[in-house]
This record gives sequence, structure tokens and C-alpha cells, in this order.
Amino acid sequence: MDVKLPKIGEGGEGAVVSILVRPGDVVSVGQTVLELESEKAVAPVPSPAAGTVGEIKVKEGQKIGPGTTILTLVGAAATPAASAPTPASKPSTARKAAPALADEDLDDDLPAEDGTDDGPVPAASPYVRKVARDLGIRLSRVRGSGPGGRVSIEDLGRYVARLEKRVARAGRYAEEPKGLVFEPVNVDFAQFGPVTSEPLSQLRKVIASRMVENKVSLPHVTQFDEADMSRIESLRAAHKAAYEKAGAKLTPTPFIIKALVAALKKHPRFNSSLNEVAETLVLKQYYHIGIAVDTDAGLLVPVLRDADKKSLVEIARELSAIAEKARERKLGADDMKGGTFTISNQGAIGGGHFTPIINKPESAILGIGKTAQKAVVTAKGIEARPMMPITISYDHRIIDGGSAARFTVDLVKALQEFPEADVQL
Repeated sequence: MDVKLPKIGEGGEGAVVSILVRPGDVVSVGQTVLELESEKAVAPVPSPAAGTVGEIKVKEGQKIGPGTTILTLVGAAATPAASAPTPASKPSTARKAAPALADEDLDDDLPAEDGTDDGPVPAASPYVRKVARDLGIRLSRVRGSGPGGRVSIEDLGRYVARLEKRVARAGRYAEEPKGLVFEPVNVDFAQFGPVTSEPLSQLRKVIASRMVENKVSLPHVTQFDEADMSRIESLRAAHKAAYEKAGAKLTPTPFIIKALVAALKKHPRFNSSLNEVAETLVLKQYYHIGIAVDTDAGLLVPVLRDADKKSLVEIARELSAIAEKARERKLGADDMKGGTFTISNQGAIGGGHFTPIINKPESAILGIGKTAQKAVVTAKGIEARPMMPITISYDHRIIDGGSAARFTVDLVKALQEFPEADVQL
């Protein structure tokens, strides 16, 4: 029997990350035969039947979609899920990839004036669908340049640019708006010297598009400060051994999360999101903290849920588990959803203050640098203290500068006056 890729999530397309079987291997029902990278998650693809692997039809790095034959199984009976996967769209309505558009073709795929919409909805990633929905654009009106007419974020940008040009020609603008849509860069750098090229992974493409959207669509303001970590370092030294016996690693991050939650409770706007459609501010009563994890494949942000309800030792254990899961690319899409506030901690690597980009639709993000000994003026004179750089980037539509300053002051105070009762097992 031919084992075909079933539909995984919305769209279902992705790149083959790893093939876990070889010809001649005996597999059981539900055994993972390969891993598929789609959006920010790596999804396991199970075998629908037991049998012996015959021929493997795909290669690592290859982009495949629902219905693609992955491998053949010898001595196995076909199942409905394996033999007839649900295609993303019917062949009769699938669009062909569109060629690059010349300047004179800019209006070819614009909607008619009556606004009718009779075309099929093309394939697109969840991110592209969300952007189109937020902009009020029907994807059936956008010409996709990807395989089967798949619409990319670049296709959406070109469509918006053509709309702007039509409006400009109609005389509604005195001149064409500038800087709203960016043309892709395509420079032959080899003319200046030796170069090498490598393809962008699906994960890197997703990170790039989301970072651009977050940076451009949110008015970032950044607040800088430092926190004296003397008390937390003292508490770590006193309780480190007990935590290791309990199976937890007592790093500064659990302390930071606990102090952060205390500050968020005093300043709820930092734990909120702006509903741009309804024009309302959503104040969340839960505290799901995203933890930016640096992996070989790129930046991932798993979410530690209900941080306000967990003890320090529970947070420490869960942090280790989700960080390992992220580095092994075992995170599912649900593991990275629902965050209310994100921490980007570069302290283990080095560096000082930096300006993190807000993880939309959150309203703020905390950046942590490396703790370093600095000369600090105290009541006793000048002392060497372990000072940790902290940075708060916030959405200026929701949070004013005074509120950000008060939040930062309370966060620093929560770190410097951390209660020992919260550390004791």
C-alpha cells in the first residue's frame, strides 16, 4: 500500500525534517515514520498500518502537501485515512502558480467594482489568512504565486499595493503612498565577491514575517533599568541543593517569572491585548508566560501556563521540560499559543540591554541581559553588586510612559525584595 501524507492542520503543507524509518524496517500502527515542519511546529506523521517499509518516496528537506506519497508498505492493508486523504482543494478548482507580474498587469487580479466573489478560496497559511481577515481582504481575490495557487504574505502585499495604485489613479490620493509595502530584495551579491547561499527554513520564514508584522504594526517604546540580584543569588545558594534533590534546577528565571507575575497583577494593562476589530482592551485574568528559547533551528516561544498558580519548584521543573522540548523540536502548535506576556532571557549567553520586539497580540515583553558585578552606591558606601539589565518594550497604544516606569519600578522591587517563603520547599 502507498502511505500518503494526511491533512495536518490548516493548509497541511510543510518540509520533511527527518525520516525515521528505512527500507526493510517493520513498523506498527501509529509508529512515527517522519516528522514534518509546518509553521512553527514539527508534527509527527504516524503509519496508518503495520507492515514492512518498501520504498521511501520523499527526501529530507523536501516540501510536501496532503496526498503526497511518503512511502510504500509491504504486507499491509490500506485504510481509508491512508488511501484517500482529504485534499486541500479539488483538482478542478485548483489554481495554477501565477507568473511574476509586469507593471502593466497590476490590475489583472483586482476585484470588479460590484464586489462579487465567486472564485474558490486558495490555499494559504494560518498567518496569511489572519492578516487577510484583519485587512478585510477576501483571499479568493488574490492571485497566489505558490504551488497550486497558494497565497503568500508577499502576494497579499502586492495585492494591497495594486489597490493603492488604483485608488491613487482615481484621484483619491494626491500622490501614491510611500513606505507601506516593501519590495523584495533581489541583488546579485556575487558580483562583489565570493558568496554562498542556503535556503531559508520554513521556521525562519515564519519568524521573519511575524517579526516584520510585529515591529511595523506596533508602536514600540522601550524602558531600561537594572535590578540588584544580591538577594536572589543568596536565596539560590541557600536552596540550590534542596531543589536538586527535588529534581529541579534553581536558575534565576523562576525567580524572574514569580516577580513578573506580581508586577503584572499590579499593572493589568501589561497582561492585556488590544482587540483592533472590536476596539476594546482585553484584560486577562490568567498569567501564561512565554519563554523565548534559542534553538539551532531558530527562536521558539513555548508558554508556561498559569504561572501565578505554580510554586517556584513547579516553575523550575516545567521550565527545564519545555526548554528541552523546544530544543528537540517536539513542541506542538498548542504549546506556543495563549501567552499573555513574554520573557526573552539572554543572560546565559551574555550582553547587556537590548530592545526585544513585542510578541503580538501581547502588549509588552521583558528582555533580560547578563548579570554582572558593578560598583553601586549604597548606605554602606560603594559596593560591588550583581546587577541584572532589564528592558521592557511596550505597545504605546495601550501603555503610557508613566505606567511603564511604575511597572518597571515594581518589577525591580519584587526582584530585590524576593520573599524567602516563596523559595522554601
